[in-house]
Amino acid sequence: MQRIVVLAGGIGGARFLRGLKEAAPDAEVTVVGNTGDDIHLFGLKVCPDLDTVMYTLGGGIHEEQGWGRADETFTVKEELAAYGVGPDWFGLGDRDFATHIVRTQMIGAGYPLSAVTEALCARWRPGVRLLPMTDDRVETHVVIEAEDGGRKAVHFQEYWVRLRASVPAQAVIPVGAEQAKPAPGVLEALSEADVVLFPPSNPVVSIGTILAVPGIREAIADAGVPVVGLSPVIGGAPVRGMADRMLAAIGVETTAAAVAGHYGSGLLDGWLVDTADSGAVAEVEAAGIRCRAVPLLMTDVGAAARMAREALGLAEEVRM
Repeated sequence: MQRIVVLAGGIGGARFLRGLKEAAPDAEVTVVGNTGDDIHLFGLKVCPDLDTVMYTLGGGIHEEQGWGRADETFTVKEELAAYGVGPDWFGLGDRDFATHIVRTQMIGAGYPLSAVTEALCARWRPGVRLLPMTDDRVETHVVIEAEDGGRKAVHFQEYWVRLRASVPAQAVIPVGAEQAKPAPGVLEALSEADVVLFPPSNPVVSIGTILAVPGIREAIADAGVPVVGLSPVIGGAPVRGMADRMLAAIGVETTAAAVAGHYGSGLLDGWLVDTADSGAVAEVEAAGIRCRAVPLLMTDVGAAARMAREALGLAEEVRM
């Protein structure tokens, strides 16, 4: 049985995983999920990326928006607003609240996030082993210009959701990552993997935050198996979201070749770019990374499955 480890952020990672399950139905897939987006709201621990993967693969996701629950209602949010309790910019639905309540109660009872995630997945049955990158608290913060002309750091969710990345990001800091340890099972999964995949998730605040946990990048580099990524940038623009803002904050151009260079040949063996960026293939290969141009728009599950097959095919090329 082929063992695949996928580093995943939110919507892009989750939709790619759905395609991977179709492309490799007999594979044993372990997902290392980003927890840098986690935030505490209304006394509850919210894990947006873990939940997006769990809901998407478990059949509970709001398909159109790619996050949150299907058939959601917002009575609790409306009642909180009536009391004047915020923040009002982060919309938790009633069904979603239940997940966060269960998670927070279990953590309060002493269970680590990895055990809590396993318990939540027992309901959703995502068909993959979903592991948080760490059980320790890590929060991605973004440094922006303050009203007085100085600088201030805001939680990534505030930057992304409330500000809509409308102001330039001067730095991206995964607070707590340096002291964090990989969650139980993460390093073991990497050491036993046949292939490691980087889906088209945000390279800075999704994949990058996972790689910031000491030991994970080293375990991938030392695994001795093909590591293949898919570009989240097509034609000089992010496929979804505002990854260009995050790339600019760390001094990386918003191009498929620049993102491959950001990961580096010491980590990445193969890189898929979209056919619109076929001109970047030679540049990426000159940097020591095998590269192919294929369609990379996940218009539906079938398209995501074709992307996954291309990634696994490139991994086999690297292996040979």
